[in-house]
Amino acid sequence: MLTLIVGGAASGKSEFAENLVLTLPGRRVYVATMEPYDGECLARIDKHRRQRAGKGFATLECYRDLGGLKVPARANVLLECMSNLLANELYSPQGGATAAVLEGVTCLCAQCVHLTIVTNEVFSGGRDYEGDTLRYLRELGMVNRILAARADRVVEVVCGCPNVLKGRLP
Repeated sequence: MLTLIVGGAASGKSEFAENLVLTLPGRRVYVATMEPYDGECLARIDKHRRQRAGKGFATLECYRDLGGLKVPARANVLLECMSNLLANELYSPQGGATAAVLEGVTCLCAQCVHLTIVTNEVFSGGRDYEGDTLRYLRELGMVNRILAARADRVVEVVCGCPNVLKGRLP
């Protein structure tokens, strides 16, 4: 089963996703995608680690090449988050492709019982973007649409409140 959790910055999507995965029986794996580039990244990583402390998640770090990631068989996987993973791929020296990210999701789905993906909602910021930023936003928008089409369940989180767009909550 595939669940996509989408929301704006600080919308509560990560906490909602973690709590959703906690309702599932079996092993829990948290796939962390944020590279610790600087102090701000380290602070966000620390916040998320504290948030899931004691919840029974095994953490795997995966900044690129999701298709090469191996998770324990029959686990419930939480990928946090697609936005970081895609940026890591697009801006890596190797210049990763969006197709590789989507293929990685397919590989991950084949390994686990339930995959929950957290991603950022894009294009509601009310600004005009150009260059690399616009390219990234377009790619993430496309990835989000493709994942939503594949997903059994899609939930948008706004102000901590879930709005089920597809499927239903357990």
